Amino acid sequence: MRPSSLPTPSRRTLLLWSGTALAAGLAGCRSSDILTTDSGTSTDTTEEALAMVNALRAKRGLSPLVADKPAQAAAIIQAKRMARADKMAHLIGIRDDFKDRMKASDVALPAAENIAAGQQETARAVTAWIESPKHLENMLGSYRGLGVAVARDPSSANKPYWAMVLSS
Repeated sequence: MRPSSLPTPSRRTLLLWSGTALAAGLAGCRSSDILTTDSGTSTDTTEEALAMVNALRAKRGLSPLVADKPAQAAAIIQAKRMARADKMAHLIGIRDDFKDRMKASDVALPAAENIAAGQQETARAVTAWIESPKHLENMLGSYRGLGVAVARDPSSANKPYWAMVLSS
């Protein structure tokens, strides 16, 4: 029994609440759909990027990085996720977590991730990261491994999305 002090929701209010719940449910479905990486194409560009990053590190007296299979896998996954979502973001979806993604790919922690979108070539993506203070800091950090990938997906008009993962 409803206490008399509480108003009975109108039909309009109930419909509004129902619509909101439905929209939230659909958003959740889209979010989980975005997290799948089974469409589009991806390319591992680690070797090309590695040459540029190691030249930069050598100029600063830092040790070279090596191609790291888990970092390469994580970079491919992230690039494909961004391309599928048509969104350049480290976190995509409500439950996304950077550390969990790295662990799922067996990336040695601590790790870092640089992302970019729109560059048509590896050299341009790496240059964009070099020109960004935070991304440059990641590339000059005390990491050992590297993985770089680009992905394109029809859902984002095949715009290139880039991910670089640096591993310990």
